[in-house]
Amino acid sequence: MKHLYFSIVSLFLFSACAQTETMETKAPPVIKPALEKIQLTSFLREHPILDAKVDSVYATLSEREIIAQLIMPAAGRLGKSEERIDFLVKNQYIGGMILLNGTKDQFKNWVIKYDSLNTQKGSLPFFYSADAEPSLVNRKIIGSKKVSKATQITSEEDARKVAQTISTDLNEIGINYNFAPVVDLSTNKTVGYRGFGANEKNIIPFSKAFIKQSQEQNIIATAKHFPGHGLVTGDTHKSLQVIDGELKEVKYYPELIENGVLSIMVAHIAVKNNSNFNTNGYPATTSETIVQGLLRDSLGFKGLVITDAMGMGGVTKVSNSSVKAISAGCDILLMPKNSVTAHEEITAEYNSNKIFKKKVETSVKRIIRMKLCLGIIN
Repeated sequence: MKHLYFSIVSLFLFSACAQTETMETKAPPVIKPALEKIQLTSFLREHPILDAKVDSVYATLSEREIIAQLIMPAAGRLGKSEERIDFLVKNQYIGGMILLNGTKDQFKNWVIKYDSLNTQKGSLPFFYSADAEPSLVNRKIIGSKKVSKATQITSEEDARKVAQTISTDLNEIGINYNFAPVVDLSTNKTVGYRGFGANEKNIIPFSKAFIKQSQEQNIIATAKHFPGHGLVTGDTHKSLQVIDGELKEVKYYPELIENGVLSIMVAHIAVKNNSNFNTNGYPATTSETIVQGLLRDSLGFKGLVITDAMGMGGVTKVSNSSVKAISAGCDILLMPKNSVTAHEEITAEYNSNKIFKKKVETSVKRIIRMKLCLGIIN
């Protein structure tokens, strides 16, 4: 009986093990979806590895380097002297530059030079930007391939081909950030000829085609000038302009945002007689109501927000404008009158205001994320 008992138990155990083995063999393998390779299209998507990389890079930065990421002066004939730019780069006051009015070869050599200086200093690589709009690029970058002006573009395919030509030139130079396209109506003389707004129905489809092609070629595209420059009469280069009442040009942005535009430029335009979005006499660039309330919260934009040039007449009368623009929700200050002063003013606020410090951290992490997605940070 004893031997029979053990035989029955053994048979039972063998049967159970065999059944388990069979069940394990038949169980489908667990396949985890592979994370998307980090690329420009990754910026707006959930990506845990990218999130971790952003935090890791941010943790390596000194306070000086953190503030520097927010500042982008101009180099070129209409910008700072090469000597001055050298000083700003070597002393880690800036996180990028706009190449403004020069030759293609000159700009290419500067990218090589400043990349080398950043490597020597251990600084983060730069955003190199340009106003490479179809109507301006051949004047802003001498030696760039000829393209049709914005008002001569008649189809989405034309817009795509122009963006392709421009982006190819920018890639050859090393420029990775284009302040184009202009999505304003053509009524305003200072911006109208630079965009697709001569025929309102073309603004969204032509802009979408331009943006998509640019970003497929690893160039950040920028929709401008938010919340709308086409219906004001004056020139923000000279003075503050005002939208009275309804924000009629904001309607061009939601579809561009939904389709993944990565950058939006805010104009030095005030808003009055608008119950939801009054700026109380200040330009939109320094208005939290416009940048955070309208652009970020209402429209859901998660990309980079850059100011129009901070030396323009529309903002120069605003005291401590650099701090106000960052506090409003802008990520990058374009062409502050004095980059060192801007750095110092932001640093002082950063060290005395916890809410402002958090805003700086958010903006700089957004900038680092974009630089990782461009592939310029190893």
